[in-house]
Amino acid sequence: MTETRPVSQVTRGEFRGQAGEYFGIWIVNILLTIVTLGIYSAWAKVRRNRYFYGNSFVDNHSFDYHARGLQILIGRAIVFVFFVVVQVVSVFYPLAGIVLPFVVLLALPWLLSRGLRFSARVTSYRNIRFDFKGTPWGAFVSVILGGLVAFLSLGFLAPLASRWLYRYVFNNLRYGDRSFATDPRIGKLYRAWIPAIIVTLIGAAIAVGLGLMISAASGAMAGTVGEEESTGQIMATVVIATIYGTLIPFLIVYAIAAVLYRVGVRNVVMNATLLDGRHRLFSDMGRRRYLWIVVSNLLVTVLTLGLMRPWAAVREQRYMVGHSGMIIDGDIGDVMASIEASGSAVTAEYLDMEGFDFGF
Repeated sequence: MTETRPVSQVTRGEFRGQAGEYFGIWIVNILLTIVTLGIYSAWAKVRRNRYFYGNSFVDNHSFDYHARGLQILIGRAIVFVFFVVVQVVSVFYPLAGIVLPFVVLLALPWLLSRGLRFSARVTSYRNIRFDFKGTPWGAFVSVILGGLVAFLSLGFLAPLASRWLYRYVFNNLRYGDRSFATDPRIGKLYRAWIPAIIVTLIGAAIAVGLGLMISAASGAMAGTVGEEESTGQIMATVVIATIYGTLIPFLIVYAIAAVLYRVGVRNVVMNATLLDGRHRLFSDMGRRRYLWIVVSNLLVTVLTLGLMRPWAAVREQRYMVGHSGMIIDGDIGDVMASIEASGSAVTAEYLDMEGFDFGF
């Protein structure tokens, strides 16, 4: 008699938070952060994350955030003191100022890997903690070197850098004793990149066109300047107007391109990610829909002087969680029971070893 294999089950995320509920948390966080000159921001981050994690559900179970405000404050203080020392040494010992930037560059991968480890270990689902095993060298190659490759290639190798980054993140991520793994195809990443680069090139063309128009107008204006007027002052004003008139439109269009690229890469990476070699993550966010949410959220937030920021944050989170999930290979109850049975012991090993959040 042939044994039938359980059918795969699609479990889509659900966000159950409400703007009215989060507004109370948000306004208290803002006020206490102002009163304490920013010190309370560490505890504000904990309260915010606990609300958003606690209202993000998969299969009727929510995530949990276990960080403590003091851990975040200490991590931020360490980074702050480190950079203050770097600046002071650079002032009193100028020659050391040449070496110190390289010291900072060497420290960043360690801070990044420790930050990812902290974020993973203070996150749990069904009482099982996540973990991150990435090394500082991996962070250097995927984040620092990858960022330089993307920058020096003017963005044309950005998909390659994205592949390095997300392979580093997901291939070192654990859920209990089960591993994540991803291998996004470079071709699919480039297909996600094409709309972004087209928008960027359009933005560059608009910026150049505006620059030429302003330059032509400045030439005509300079020709009408009388001896009693300051040609230098007018030209300085024209130069400033040219810079802002070209830079601002380009940055706006570039920000739009970045959103399109981020959503495309998210879909490609998550759809290529497996848990325990069997269970596939998925993401089906729409680029235009998410762009509309981001832009309209920004406009509403600005027009209401920030008071609608909680509504905007909840709206964005609901869309992102609702378009994410996992395809479980087998019966979800049996799968989770197996993970919980082995993962609880792993979780207990590092309950008090999360470390500090360095803000990266």
